[in-house]
Amino acid sequence: MAATPVWSVDPRTGKQREEVTAEATPRDVDLAVRAAHSARAALADRTARVAFLRTAADLLDEAGPLVVETADAETALGPVRLTGELARTTGQLRAFADAVEEGSHLDVRIDRADPTLTPPRPELRRYKVPLGVVAVYAASNFPLAFSVPGGDTASALAAGCPVVVKAHPDHPATSELCAALLRRAAGESGLPPEVVHVVHGFDAGLELVRHPLVTAAGFTGSLRGGRALFDAAAARPVPIPFHGELGSLNPVVVTPAAAAEDAEGIGGGLAGSVTLGVGQFCVKPGLVLVPEGPDGDRLTGALAKALGETGPGVLLDHRMRENFLSGVRERAALPGVGAPVPPGPGGEHSVGAGYLSVRAATLLEGGPHELLLEECFGPVTVVVRYAGPREATAVLARLGGNLTATLHLSAAETGGAPAPAGSPSAAELIGQVTELAGRVVVNGWPTGVAVAPAQHHGGPYPAATSHSTSVGATAIERWLRPVAYQSVPDALLPPELREANPLGLPRRVTGGER
Repeated sequence: MAATPVWSVDPRTGKQREEVTAEATPRDVDLAVRAAHSARAALADRTARVAFLRTAADLLDEAGPLVVETADAETALGPVRLTGELARTTGQLRAFADAVEEGSHLDVRIDRADPTLTPPRPELRRYKVPLGVVAVYAASNFPLAFSVPGGDTASALAAGCPVVVKAHPDHPATSELCAALLRRAAGESGLPPEVVHVVHGFDAGLELVRHPLVTAAGFTGSLRGGRALFDAAAARPVPIPFHGELGSLNPVVVTPAAAAEDAEGIGGGLAGSVTLGVGQFCVKPGLVLVPEGPDGDRLTGALAKALGETGPGVLLDHRMRENFLSGVRERAALPGVGAPVPPGPGGEHSVGAGYLSVRAATLLEGGPHELLLEECFGPVTVVVRYAGPREATAVLARLGGNLTATLHLSAAETGGAPAPAGSPSAAELIGQVTELAGRVVVNGWPTGVAVAPAQHHGGPYPAATSHSTSVGATAIERWLRPVAYQSVPDALLPPELREANPLGLPRRVTGGER
């Protein structure tokens, strides 16, 4: 059978740019995984691993103009956005290098033997070891930061795990270019290039998650695709952890006091967040609770004005464009749903931003209106007008897990002022949305996920399939497992756990230092 070609396509025209490679066969996937598996021992060298991550960042920066040009040709995201994304990507790599060098990710703990306890405590020494080969499923909307050189890859390599990336079909040329730079960085750092592999094709993705030498997987994408892979990972003879980020509605609640205080500012900010990246961010606010009345009307008026001033944009591919247009049509056709600024086609290859509106009482009727509680990928949001706090609370209670939840509060509310009778306090609202989301935002917007030690990018299902984060320093924890050594002679312990602490690692000791 002839190999299936993989084409790079220009989303601005829908035309094929170049034939990049071919879809991987089952044998190709097997060879890639086995080669990555054979490179595990080399990645155990912490010094080489740190050098590799930093060299990869340097090479990506040096090749920046070509990387940005290639990614823009395949995604239409624009050089400004992609230049920023490249900086984020190289920053992630350097941040993980710093984390590995510092060593606290190993979580070294030592409990001294104490025969006086009941029961007696033996000498215990614990740290974390890498799982093995990690499968990474690249995202469509971030061809760099959540793709071949992105956070899943960087954190897995930092943990000491070789990576096989299933490239996204929307940017195959970018994927191959970045993979070549990573492999070059490995070689320049004294590591085998086999620590990073890339495969292409839908079937290759299924083969990858089922391969017996793959020990874990990271995914960023749709609920449908992620759930299928999650189920495949769980159905293996030996199930593996599957860390999937599956999208989110990202609700926003605007209190009456906040609308009265800053209706125009909130409306304009909402428009900017909804249209950022042509609405293709996984943390785009997709459901916004706005109070009924004149203040809410001022807010939606500002939103409409800002959206009307936003020009059409090109989505990542034509399939997404068709899904966006059909999703908007289906939602707008529901009884009681209006389209004050109708989202829709902006041209032959583009889309126009807009918003839909519905009363909370109508949404709470359920039935076909449940569709409004599902993510619609692209530049659209649903504004829900609520008549009182009970309606707002009832809508929030209908939501599943989310990556983010946002509250817009007045200055008095943020200062702890008592809520009006019958209304929840700001603290109570924060408590309610904390149950829904992995990140709670106050008086800001969820788009823009800072790469920082305290960041959490995940949330209750269906936003994610685990409680881990895919952004920030603690993302490395997904690819490690703890091992405890009991009464093991010092000479037989791993270097990380020996009494002299030859690697200079931070550690927690119970029972006193020796």
